[in-house]
Amino acid sequence: MSFKLVGQLQEKAAVVEQVCRVLGISRSGYYAARRRSRMQPAVCEASVQLKAAFAASGGAYGSRRLRTAVASRGIVMGIYRVRRLMCQHGLRSTWKRKFVHTTDSKHALPISPNVLARQFNPTRPDQAWVADITYIRTRSGWLYLAVVLDLFARKVVGWAMAPDMQAGLVCRALQLAIVQRQPAPGLIVHTDRGSQYASAAHQALLARHGLVGSMSRKGNCWDNAVMERFFLNLKMERVWQRDYANHAEATSDIADYIVSFYNSVRLHSTLGNLPPNAFEHQSAITQPIGLCEIT
Repeated sequence: MSFKLVGQLQEKAAVVEQVCRVLGISRSGYYAARRRSRMQPAVCEASVQLKAAFAASGGAYGSRRLRTAVASRGIVMGIYRVRRLMCQHGLRSTWKRKFVHTTDSKHALPISPNVLARQFNPTRPDQAWVADITYIRTRSGWLYLAVVLDLFARKVVGWAMAPDMQAGLVCRALQLAIVQRQPAPGLIVHTDRGSQYASAAHQALLARHGLVGSMSRKGNCWDNAVMERFFLNLKMERVWQRDYANHAEATSDIADYIVSFYNSVRLHSTLGNLPPNAFEHQSAITQPIGLCEIT
C-alpha cells in the first residue's frame, strides 16, 4: 500500500473521529450504520401481499377490503397499518364522478306499487330482483347499461348494453336474467318509474313469466339503493379508471368486470366478505352466470 493511500485513510479516520466526537456517537456505531445503509433492504411480506391484493382488485379495493384480502392470505394487520402501507406505496384509487340523467318518470304509463318496500335481504335466491339503467362515457358517445341484480347474493344475473335507452334495452337485460335463472312465478322485479320499465313491452315480459312488478316512490332513490350502490361500485372500480375508445371496448370491459371480478372475486361486506358466487355456493344453491352474446 502506498504512503499516499495510507495518509488519505489516516486523514479520513481523523475526520470521522472528530465528527463522532462532536455528535456524541461511537465510531463503531458510525461504521455499523454505514454497513446497514449499503445492505439490500429486507422484503416486507405484508407490503408484497398488500400490493398483490390491490393489483388483483384492479386498483379498486380500499383499506378495509384490502385488510380482509390479505388476511385470507395469512397476513393479519390492523386497519391503520394497512392505510400506512397503502400511503407508503401509493395504493390509491382515483376516480372522477360524472352525471347523466337516465330516468324519465314524466309519462302517463301505468306505475306499479312499491311491493319490495326496501326489503333488501331475501332469504333465498330469485325471490327479489332489482334493476336499473346507467350510462357509460366513451369517445364514440354514450353507452347505456341495463342491469338486473338478485338481492339474495347481490349477484348480477342479467345485463345488456346499447347506444340508446329504449325499452328494448331493459327487456334484453331482464330476458337474459330469466334465461339464466329460470325463476318461479311470484318473483319481485323492482325498478324506478322510468318509461322503459313502465313500457308495455317490459310489463308484458313480466306478465308472461308471472313476475311481480314493483317501482320506487317518485324521486326516492333509496327505494332502489342496492342497485344504485352497484352502479357506484362499477364506476369507481372500473369505468372512471378507463378511457373507452368506443362502445365495443366498453362492452367487453364491463362484461369482464361483472363476470370475472364482481360476481366471482369482489369481496362484499353484506355477504360476510364473500363474492356473490361464493356466497351462493356456501348456501348450496350455486347458479353460475356466463358471458352471453345478447349483450
